[in-house]
Amino acid sequence: MKEVVRHETAQLLDQRNRLSVRDLASKFEKGLAAAAKLSDETKLRDVASLEKHVLLENLRDALESLRGRAVGKNKDDVEEAIAMVDALAVQLTEREGELVQEKAEVKKLASFLKQASEEAKKLVDEERAFARTEIEKARAAVQRVEEALQEQERMSRATGKQDVEELMKEVQQARRIKMLHQPSKVMDMEHELQALRTQLAEKSKCSIKLQKELAMSRRGEKNTPCFELDGTEALGSYLQIQPCSDKAPELLECSIQWYRLTSEGGKKELISGATKPIYAPEPSDVGRVLQADIFSDVLSISLTTSGPIDPAAGLGNYVEALVRRHDTEFNVVIVQMNAADHPSESIHVLHVGKMRMKLCKETTTVAKEYYSSFMQLCGVRGGGNAAAQAAFWQPKTGLSFVLAFESERERNAAIMLARRFAFDCNIMLGGPDDRAAAAAQET
Repeated sequence: MKEVVRHETAQLLDQRNRLSVRDLASKFEKGLAAAAKLSDETKLRDVASLEKHVLLENLRDALESLRGRAVGKNKDDVEEAIAMVDALAVQLTEREGELVQEKAEVKKLASFLKQASEEAKKLVDEERAFARTEIEKARAAVQRVEEALQEQERMSRATGKQDVEELMKEVQQARRIKMLHQPSKVMDMEHELQALRTQLAEKSKCSIKLQKELAMSRRGEKNTPCFELDGTEALGSYLQIQPCSDKAPELLECSIQWYRLTSEGGKKELISGATKPIYAPEPSDVGRVLQADIFSDVLSISLTTSGPIDPAAGLGNYVEALVRRHDTEFNVVIVQMNAADHPSESIHVLHVGKMRMKLCKETTTVAKEYYSSFMQLCGVRGGGNAAAQAAFWQPKTGLSFVLAFESERERNAAIMLARRFAFDCNIMLGGPDDRAAAAAQET
């Protein structure tokens, strides 16, 4: 409605300008001034003509007096002069007639111009009044529209607030009814679910341990490895290389490298930077078998997980819910900046958006970059028990961070969400040298 009113107002103003009545009135005013000027000039000519008649009459009287006294040739000259004065009087009379006619025409033109000027002024006043009326109508319409929009906004706010309050009341009432009727049953179900989760985790550990022992028994005592992988083989946990024999050398004296094994013939994909005894799987490792190669002067062994890395329960649905948002915030702490320890442990906020990522502290922006081929994001490839909650982020070349999240779930959700948005921008977001390793595997 505002656009329609604005458009109509512009049309009215344009119509007012096209009329050009003001210009016409200005021209008539100029013409009237010119006529007045001509009238003044005519008056001056009348005065000059009157003076000429007086001079001619005086001159004729003087010549007549001379003719009575002159004789001979002088008398002839006086008569000739009198004849010339008579001729000048006749010419002056004719000129006066022409001036009278011109004066009449000038008066007629001045009268016409005066009338036209009055009509033009009248027309200008009418058009001006009409334009003012139309502009006032347009302003009134705009004001009515604005008042209607404000009223609608107030009503929508009041309705939304009322809906939220009613929904909260309904939730509180449902909780009260639930606690009144089945409080013990609900609590028992929650405790039972927690116990089942604990038992499932313990059984998973026992199963992995039994599988490792079975594999060791099949290889025989001679081939018994000095190290083993310990930890839950699932996203959100971490794997640790531990010695399982007294003959095992010190891990500090060994070189370690972690790999991902593809499903096609077990090809190895190097995980750049994963050279520590502890490795926390990230979303790229889900469904892949992990292998750790250990080298020293006296041995060279490879340890692999018993199966592919399992996904985290409910993480996929959680990320799908976050994808619908335009921007998601995660509370983080900067552990390292440009490979140097960061002394401050203050809380920062990592914004993961559809087009870019931003790290800020309150109103101060630490880093803000759009998704590009220079950006890197992955889990921390090494570290202590908190590796499952830490991520490596390189916004651009020459700037990198190690960020600690509130939980393993938040860390993995941030990585998956950023990679999803980057993929929508035709960017493959990974860790250091991940794209080079993938290209080598394709070759």
